[in-house]
Amino acid sequence: METAHSGKIQKKLKSMKKDRILYLILLPTLIYFAIFNVWPIFEMKLAFFDYRIKGDDIYVGLKYFKQLFSTPTFIQVLNNTLIISTMKIILYFPLPVIFALMINEVRLGPGRKAIQIISYLPHFLSWVVIASVWFQILSPTGGIINHIVALFGGQPIDFLTSKSAIRWVLFASETWRSIGWDSIIFFAAIMNIDASLYEAADIDGASRFQKTLAITLPALITPMITVLILNVGFFMNAGLDQVLNFTNAAVNSKIDIIDTFVYRIGLQNSQYSFATAANLFKGVVGTILIVGTHLTSKKLTGKGAW
Repeated sequence: METAHSGKIQKKLKSMKKDRILYLILLPTLIYFAIFNVWPIFEMKLAFFDYRIKGDDIYVGLKYFKQLFSTPTFIQVLNNTLIISTMKIILYFPLPVIFALMINEVRLGPGRKAIQIISYLPHFLSWVVIASVWFQILSPTGGIINHIVALFGGQPIDFLTSKSAIRWVLFASETWRSIGWDSIIFFAAIMNIDASLYEAADIDGASRFQKTLAITLPALITPMITVLILNVGFFMNAGLDQVLNFTNAAVNSKIDIIDTFVYRIGLQNSQYSFATAANLFKGVVGTILIVGTHLTSKKLTGKGAW
């Protein structure tokens, strides 16, 4: 047993030596994640201690978690986080798939490339820029949306201060920013489909819609499952940067989320232990969701994230 185990290790080391250039290229990314993602996990213990700038921290057990769940503001931000994340995951999830299918139907190469480039660009813009664009689009005085509303005899709507509309503004702006970029993985999967399958379908007289249902969509199942599992893992991340740029006093009660709550009590109010407890809760829930979704997917379809 030990000899077999040693043989596997040697085989692995030999493989790593062979691909040492690839590992060197990967090294900066591994260092980045080690510093900013792995090391902070060990510092999450602060949620169980009273932080002291001078002297040793004092162990207080679950004090801050009890305080967290007895705070009305946290219950409100938890509710907002769940609603906004559900909108972004459940409603948004099929859109990149549909967009990839639509791009695939564009037969002119230059037209397809132009659409792809235009749709990818918003992903590289900061939320400051994106928010500025949407402020102009949704302006109650000069925005294009309210111009359309006025054409149909309606009154101007201030979407950015409307409690009933602001969550949909977040959803729409997230879709505009991400749909093109998120469609890349699905479009790549479509491009990887054997062309002979479509040729055989043409011989059988299948329509384009029938080919999409019988050939294209089945090829997208694996990437769809993987993306869904990863998205569910980030379910509690409702978008800190986005909310900070779209929030105002009129709608804050509707879009104040866990991340903004942690930012406020941690960085602005210096309640580090309390903020760590809130963030640890979010991380634990995210871990449970991604593992649970993976196991459920493996059981139902035989495919998961790993």
